[in-house]
Amino acid sequence: MISPVHTLGREANLAEVSDLMRNQRIRHIPITAADGTLAGLVTHRDLLARAFGGGEDLPRSIRRPYLESMPVSDIMVTAVETVAPDADLAQAACQMLARRHGCLPVVEDERVVGILTSSDFVRYVAGCGPNEETP
Repeated sequence: MISPVHTLGREANLAEVSDLMRNQRIRHIPITAADGTLAGLVTHRDLLARAFGGGEDLPRSIRRPYLESMPVSDIMVTAVETVAPDADLAQAACQMLARRHGCLPVVEDERVVGILTSSDFVRYVAGCGPNEETP
């Protein structure tokens, strides 16, 4: 699990989503309500498929204002599967595989406390820490 996790609020726009994903080298962003509870999830795949919809080749001069004009609520998934901090790792992995999810937000008292990604499982098997490259 990665904790703390990078999140954005419901008021964010897609330019902020794109910037955070690029700058932090992440593919999943939990979206939180003002009280810190989980409101949704945006993945890199969602951003590419729904925001650009084939327009990823737009010139930069047009792309940025386009992304700034779109609220994250336009593409975020609101029915998000989650796990508790004390969830069984094998069960979480099976849940991700069965439903083809790349991540599961880790939620405690409805607040996001971390995120479990497919990369975390690879790091675990490889014996790497959360921010290490493979040995």
